[in-house]
Amino acid sequence: MRLFKPISISLSPNVESDDIWLAFKLLFQPWRWKKGQATKELEDQFRKYLGVKYAFVFNSGRSCLMAISRHLDGEILVQSFTCNATINPILWSGASPVYVDVNKETFNIDVEDLKRKITSNSKAIMVQHTFGIPADLNEIKKIAQENNLLLIEDCAHALGAEYNGQKVGTFGEVAFFSFSRDKIISSVYGGMVVTNDDELADEIKKYRDTIEYPSLFWVKQQLLHPIFMSLILPSYRILGKYILVLFQSIHLMSKAVHWKEKIGEKPSYFPKRMPNALAILALNQFEKLDKFNKHRQEIADFYINNLKGFEFAKIPENIKPAYLRFPIKHKNAHKIIKNLWQKNILIGDWYTSPIAPNDTKSEKFNYNSSTCPSAEILSKITLNLPTHINISEKQAQEIIRSLDPYIHRA
Repeated sequence: MRLFKPISISLSPNVESDDIWLAFKLLFQPWRWKKGQATKELEDQFRKYLGVKYAFVFNSGRSCLMAISRHLDGEILVQSFTCNATINPILWSGASPVYVDVNKETFNIDVEDLKRKITSNSKAIMVQHTFGIPADLNEIKKIAQENNLLLIEDCAHALGAEYNGQKVGTFGEVAFFSFSRDKIISSVYGGMVVTNDDELADEIKKYRDTIEYPSLFWVKQQLLHPIFMSLILPSYRILGKYILVLFQSIHLMSKAVHWKEKIGEKPSYFPKRMPNALAILALNQFEKLDKFNKHRQEIADFYINNLKGFEFAKIPENIKPAYLRFPIKHKNAHKIIKNLWQKNILIGDWYTSPIAPNDTKSEKFNYNSSTCPSAEILSKITLNLPTHINISEKQAQEIIRSLDPYIHRA
């Protein structure tokens, strides 16, 4: 049993020493917190990386999606087996989510159910690349074009993933990415909208220019996050988790999901612009993107080659995942998660409900469980393993050994 520092999937996993030192220095430079050149530089870097015409940075993926969906007066088709962070911005913008079931083999949207759910009120399809595994973009794009629907790519999990040799985020009319604390690159909060559509770009820019920066207090919370987590994490099992709860309760640190979001209400810090300080953190991480994703693929390959008795996602040859997490399926998934957490191996529980986290009030999100049976099943049998830069092959082997008792019951 691990007595001290845990193996963790989501407690600021991408933070390295240079990121912590950068956040620490910024903490003492408040004149750089809100405005500066880093936001423009981050947008420029994204345009070059994806080969798109326009990129607009916001303080979160939620703010990005609000910028996209605010003019869509009607239904947006979204997959179940997702997070309330992908549904709330649709509701906050006055649109209506229509839930589409998922393919149990890929964790992504079921194209046949998608076809069935399209109505005369449908305005857009939002396709999520779950765990960094690209969805069936050729078929989904064809469906969108045949029905005159806007195609939105939710790339929150998938920065750097490819479909047919082309980077995700470049197939639809518009896409958004997230830089939150558990994403491919992490600046605690942050997000980016990209598009090649001139009209959409003009609308998004006008919207971005009308909203404000988050407060200095909020920026300070985010800068403190990687610093405090580097101190808390080594003793997480004994004392660290209680310190984390205390710091969040006295608002020294922010939570990934505000309690208001679980009941469909909007916290005051959405939508906001991206503050310069967090853009600086994101740029530092963006420079390491190729290294991060190469490592993720290597750890995923290690799981595939050494973990037997569990069912993996089906990955077609034309897909290059980013593997934000490595999902596996087992009938005792929830029991496994609980047992490994007791051993200080904090493997992932995305998603233990079709709209996560599991204490989300689904009735506030107009979700009906009978419409998405595969998502209901997946939420009972899915667990995910860490792939981030701070997971070594040795730690991956430790995870595999801890899963060994469950192999014959797969």
